[in-house]
This record gives sequence, structure tokens and C-alpha cells, in this order.
Amino acid sequence: MISIPMRAFPLTAQPAWLQTQSTAMKAFAVVFGTLVLAASSHISVPMVPVPITMQTLAVTLVGALYGWRLGGLTILLWLAEGAIGLPVFAGGTGGFARFLGPTGGYLLAFPLAGMLTGWLVERGWNGQRLLLAFAAMLAGNAVCLLVGASWLATIVGAQKALAVGLAPFVVGAVLKSALGAALLKAGGTNSRKSGRQPSSGSE
Repeated sequence: MISIPMRAFPLTAQPAWLQTQSTAMKAFAVVFGTLVLAASSHISVPMVPVPITMQTLAVTLVGALYGWRLGGLTILLWLAEGAIGLPVFAGGTGGFARFLGPTGGYLLAFPLAGMLTGWLVERGWNGQRLLLAFAAMLAGNAVCLLVGASWLATIVGAQKALAVGLAPFVVGAVLKSALGAALLKAGGTNSRKSGRQPSSGSE
């Protein structure tokens, strides 16, 4: 029987940068996260019935950087903003009707995707382990695609949902996962450099 030391995959309640932040700073981070999510929605390639956007990259990054709890809260707040009509979804749209249309499943999957990514990153699937970081980001993207396509299938049928709601996005999901993992690695590297103590002796 193979045993894996728990310290190889450290468990943390929240990302290190959050542990020393005040409630006010965490609230600011949530609001800033919703702005990032809204901005990502405006970067899109029009497609029917589901456009290609940078939302999944932003959602998984928010989960990874904020942790599954604060990340999930941030994504839920962003969805609430859209539900009341603020133009924070793809194409600058909003309104509760978006949750009932072809893209509704993808919207509902976003909190799950962000929270899953954050949960994995908190368990060591982070920028210090590039392949695991990629797997965490890919897992979040996969949740979006599977839940979104399943919802779409109830509207247009399973075959068409696979053809227009899943297959066209697989390559993009892999590329966005790779980009997300690279950003996590870069962020982790910069954090270690900034936190490095100066040498007490001359070299």
C-alpha cells in the first residue's frame, strides 16, 4: 500500500496572502474580483448559441487566487449583479433571462468551477507544481463545459449541444488552462522573490 505524506499536499484554509488581510480588504478583493469577471465577459468571440469568452479563465483564476470560499462568494456576487440587470455578462448583457437561455448552464457552473479550482489549489495544485496547476485549471474548465453542455442539451438536444456547446471549446479550455497555470506559476515566483530576505553577509 502506497502512502503519500500529507505535507506533500499541504492543506490551507485560505491562500497565504488572504490570511493576514482585514475584513475590509477581503471585501475590496471581492468587489475587484467581480470587476475582473465583468471585464472578462467583454472579451468574446461571437458564436451561436454560446460565445467564446475569457470568463472561464477569470473564474478559475479567481478561485485559485482567492480560495474556494472567497472565490465562490466573488463569483456568486458577480452572477447576482448580472441577474439584477447589470451588463456584466458576455456582450455587455445582463438580466435573469440569461440564466434560463442557452448560456444558463455555463453561468450556473461558474461558481462550481471556481470553487473546485480553488479547493485544488489550496491542496497544493498550485503554481509551484505546474502540471498540477494546469490540471486544477482544466478541472474547472471541464466543469463549465460539462454542466453548460448538459443544460444546453435540454434546449437544443444532446447531439447539437455537443456540436455547438462542447466540441468548439475544448481546445480553448486547454489553452486557457495552460495560461492560467502559467500565471499562477509567475505569481508564485514573484511572491517568493518579494518575500526573500536580504543576506546578512557579503558575497
